[in-house]
Amino acid sequence: MNRGRGRKIIKYAVFVAYIAMLVYLVLFAEMFGRTAVSREYRYNLVPFKEISRFITYYHQLGFTAVMLNLVGNIVAFMPFGFCLPMLSDRRTGLLKVTVFSFALSLAIELMQLVTRVGSCDVDDLILNTLGGVLGYACYILVCNMCRRFKQESGDKETEDVA
Repeated sequence: MNRGRGRKIIKYAVFVAYIAMLVYLVLFAEMFGRTAVSREYRYNLVPFKEISRFITYYHQLGFTAVMLNLVGNIVAFMPFGFCLPMLSDRRTGLLKVTVFSFALSLAIELMQLVTRVGSCDVDDLILNTLGGVLGYACYILVCNMCRRFKQESGDKETEDVA
């Protein structure tokens, strides 16, 4: 097996493992209360309602709850925005990553609505999409750093030869 093919397999394996973990956390993780189906289901269709509630009642809700909801939703989708361009043979730009992050988040929120596990929240959709975009920004940053490193390494090698 050649080196390029091996890397591609590893990239896809990491991505599939990430998606499996995301689905587990969103639909099945006991630590988030995902196993019990509630008779009285809550959902939010008003943008920024839950985000502002978490910020307003920060002291009552506690640091952990605020971080899990606000930062957790962003961080959960950063690997998606980072991995998506790595998997594509074609150039995957910001618009594609944004649309795919939104689509994956929408699918998850609709699954939560239908299964009544977790809560369907438009704010999660916003935060998850933002996470995908920030993951893409990290990908671009890493690519630029690698490009600079290769250029600097190439410059040093040509100096050593001369």
